[in-house]
Amino acid sequence: MPAPDPSTVRFDGPWHHFDVRANGVRFHAVEIDGRQVADRPLVLLLHGFGEFWWSWRHQLASLTDAGYRAVAVDLRGYGDSDKPPRGYDGWTLAGDANGMIRALGHTEAALIGHADGGLVSWATAILHPRMVTRIGVIASPHPRALRHSVLLDPEQRSAFLGGFLHNQLPRLGERRLTRANGAYIAQYFEERASERWKHTAEFTDVVERNRSAVQIPGVAYCSLEYRRWAFRSQFRPDGFRFMELMDRKLSIPVLALRGRDDPFVMDGLMAASHNWATQMDYRQVPNAGHFAHQEQPDRANDMIVNWLAT
Repeated sequence: MPAPDPSTVRFDGPWHHFDVRANGVRFHAVEIDGRQVADRPLVLLLHGFGEFWWSWRHQLASLTDAGYRAVAVDLRGYGDSDKPPRGYDGWTLAGDANGMIRALGHTEAALIGHADGGLVSWATAILHPRMVTRIGVIASPHPRALRHSVLLDPEQRSAFLGGFLHNQLPRLGERRLTRANGAYIAQYFEERASERWKHTAEFTDVVERNRSAVQIPGVAYCSLEYRRWAFRSQFRPDGFRFMELMDRKLSIPVLALRGRDDPFVMDGLMAASHNWATQMDYRQVPNAGHFAHQEQPDRANDMIVNWLAT
């Protein structure tokens, strides 16, 4: 069976699909209002590992209705965006987000990211502070809080490091992601989602879409490069420099969300991020796991929209 074409993530529906060129890369972007209304405040939505723009389907509608220009993108290496062999370090990913804001015709934006997308949000806010008005992070602690917790908290280390270590091995990680039609993605969601969501038709649909998307040529390699850099950089000068730069307190508003039943990112780890944010509002989403914005979209949307309005 042939691998899916990148264009297969351009689903029909109320979605307006378009391309954005930023930081030397072409990004696939999605919004609901095809007029690309640049006079609305921009909210840029950045997905997590093993996913693509579809994870923000609920937020695109809610934020647009609330008067924002909500744009979800396939990150570098995912979906129908370009898949260069390099550029998965913190500096380049922050440059991607910074470039996308400009390419979309805006001088500033709020960033909302889940997991890896949240780490991009933290980095962009610090490295390009003039472009970022506020950030929302879902299941995505501050990079320094994450490093500290993985080193000192056995429970968090056990939850976090297993997949990271396995994925450092060339080619084996890629095979793991793509074999049996992306069965690893199904396992990934099963292990991290709440019991309630796992027994819904939406969960089945989300898993199938992400299983297909991870089999797009190049996606498995690129998605693992995020994790390989995050791990290997801890032992290299570039990683030391990046962590030094991250050791700054943000003065912009930060919304930190965590599904209360998330087995992957612990409560104490998310709460510890306040050490790097003077205006952090930390909330837990009941009856949700690692994918709180998809598992409890109404609750998450209310929290996000109310926070943006403050």
